[in-house]
Amino acid sequence: KIFAERIAEINEKVAPSAAVYSIQESLDAAEKLGYPVMARAAFSLGGLGSGFANSKEELTSLAQQAFAHSNQLIIDKSLKGWKEVEYEVVRDAYDNCITVCNMENVDPLGIHTGESIVVAPSQTLSNKEYNMLRTTAINVIRHFGIVGECNIQYALNPNTEEYYIIEVNARLSRSSALASKATGYPLAYVAAKLALGIRLPDIHNSVTGKTTACFEPSLDYCVVKIPRWDLSKFHRVSTKIGSSMKSVGEVMAIGRKFEEAFQKALRMVDENINGFDPYVKAPNDEELEKPTDKRMFVLAASIKAGYTIDRLYELTKIDRWFLHKMKNIIDYYLVLENTDHTKLSHNILLRAKQIGFSDKQIAAVVKSSELAVRIQRQESNIRPMVKQIDTVAAEWPATTNYLYLTYNGTTHDVEFSGGYTMVIGSGVYRIGSSVEFDWCAVSCLRELRNLGRKTIMVNYNPETVSTDYDMSDRLYFEEISFEVVMDIYDHECPEGIILSMGGQLPNNIAMDLHRQQARILGTSPESVDGAENRFKFSRMLDGIGISQPRWKELTNLKSAIEF
Repeated sequence: KIFAERIAEINEKVAPSAAVYSIQESLDAAEKLGYPVMARAAFSLGGLGSGFANSKEELTSLAQQAFAHSNQLIIDKSLKGWKEVEYEVVRDAYDNCITVCNMENVDPLGIHTGESIVVAPSQTLSNKEYNMLRTTAINVIRHFGIVGECNIQYALNPNTEEYYIIEVNARLSRSSALASKATGYPLAYVAAKLALGIRLPDIHNSVTGKTTACFEPSLDYCVVKIPRWDLSKFHRVSTKIGSSMKSVGEVMAIGRKFEEAFQKALRMVDENINGFDPYVKAPNDEELEKPTDKRMFVLAASIKAGYTIDRLYELTKIDRWFLHKMKNIIDYYLVLENTDHTKLSHNILLRAKQIGFSDKQIAAVVKSSELAVRIQRQESNIRPMVKQIDTVAAEWPATTNYLYLTYNGTTHDVEFSGGYTMVIGSGVYRIGSSVEFDWCAVSCLRELRNLGRKTIMVNYNPETVSTDYDMSDRLYFEEISFEVVMDIYDHECPEGIILSMGGQLPNNIAMDLHRQQARILGTSPESVDGAENRFKFSRMLDGIGISQPRWKELTNLKSAIEF
């Protein structure tokens, strides 16, 4: 309530809403605002106890749940289907302000920002919309007198320039962590200095080493964040996603094209997925309209099945620009499907790599093997370029160690001097593999540093400490797959790779790397394989006379019951 009044003082608008303290008050407020409405518990994180209601009955049951979390409830008019845009702003005690990053949710309003696919910088705003929201963000942070970092979220009408301020977080938030990693601007470090009363022009940007903190980052690349859900591990849990968070982790991919970053991110979320694959799910209008954790693959299947962009927009309310980019990927699937694997020309391969196809993905489509495609690619001299995240779009000299690979480049931004030790991180947080492996990787990097070794970190999780720019000598924000790790290995010619610090994910690629003569430090990949392969392990136990329970690998229920 106070927030709405303060915003009104500077002639800005918040979404029509009311703060209520009982179920009856919430029903009265909904009548006044008009259904559908959104209800959410006040002062909660991750959209706890929130949801949409289309009728009195739905609101009553929602309100009962929400009042279990808080004594105050916020009832908002539903703006479902509008665009959701966020800005990260910093201000010092001397009233200097800059916007650090603006981000756009691919999913429309109605899906929590932590459940949405997020793109930075925004791709579908006009210049006028971008500057209108930027000016508003700076006015708001000044009006509230915030010193430090502030996150502001907007609802933007996709058809007019009308917008509402949804919320302001006068603190570092989940989005700040993402913005910090996406831009290379050390938000928490700068915010801490600002809290001590230091001016923005006096703070050095420790990422670039050259610029000060009052430089607004400019991005010559595109960042895509995708959440990971582990809903399959729970029985009777709804797979629908909405205003309340269910995701357990997130990934961040960087590319020079949206398609490149988007396909990378989909592979990062689940290493068993090849990219924007139209064969994972079947087309289904209901899943497009009421999104689930697998909506992107339903979308891929629907594009392949011939749905028009306009029809998909009506069902999903995902901006047509994104839908066109997704269609580019599916159209290229059709090109590859009509190409014989012996006739993969330089141009066909290069175009596929530029829109984010992995070797494995190309191999699956043209009925070949990953290694065969890799060899063809290298014979055609198609290799990824190493680019820097330097916050200044390469317009100023920068000494950053923050790197990514892209096929949409012609030169490397860095020299390869050799002598590094590569450490592979643990990837996305999931149930059963989380921050404990990140701590192993960070401890490993620190000890290597103490021993005077130069380090390379490969990881793609924006929530980790291992992806902080000052943890390693070089940080590759990249996929943990055989193809990418081997490409980095070929560029850097390191002294060796440490795979044992990242949980299961690096172990899965150990044998593939070993077969390509990559030097693995620590336990040999054969020994790892001997421990992880049930048959080899069983044979070894028999050989040294250790008893084991009777076991058998079975492929159907009937033989399991017989066993």
